[in-house]
Amino acid sequence: MSRWHLAQINVGRLVAPQDDAQVAGFFAELDRINALADASPGLVWRMQSESGNATDILPTPDPRFIVNMSVWTDAQALFNYVYRTGHTEVMAQRRQWFERSDATYQALWWVPAGTEPSIEEGLARLWRLDRFGPTQQAFTFKARFPVPGLPGAPIDMNPDPWCAGRA
Repeated sequence: MSRWHLAQINVGRLVAPQDDAQVAGFFAELDRINALADASPGLVWRMQSESGNATDILPTPDPRFIVNMSVWTDAQALFNYVYRTGHTEVMAQRRQWFERSDATYQALWWVPAGTEPSIEEGLARLWRLDRFGPTQQAFTFKARFPVPGLPGAPIDMNPDPWCAGRA
């Protein structure tokens, strides 16, 4: 068993309030995609409220800004979920439901096994990645760093270009 797990955060600002028809497609898929994650090999933890998802967890005063976080056994397990399941077809529609942004919207980082990162930590990792590019502390599937203590250069896992961490 690895001493390290892979944490991920992704954020976005909805194009409209949660009860608006413009984002209804996103919310219509949410339970199915969360169930898919829950059943995926390698999922360790998924941030959620009592509702079973994270869209009602508001880390900022902006009710249209939503956060998703999870922890996986390893990078390949997360990659498989993101790019090799029904999640991919829903993620491909991201630009219909979320505003474009020049900021980074997804970050990955290693956490000690058993750790559930906080939203504040996730947002700090996004900030670090946005300001300094991929490092051991915050990276992407395009430049994935090895677990702490292992040598090696970043690996390009060849994510689909339309969802490599920037809108």
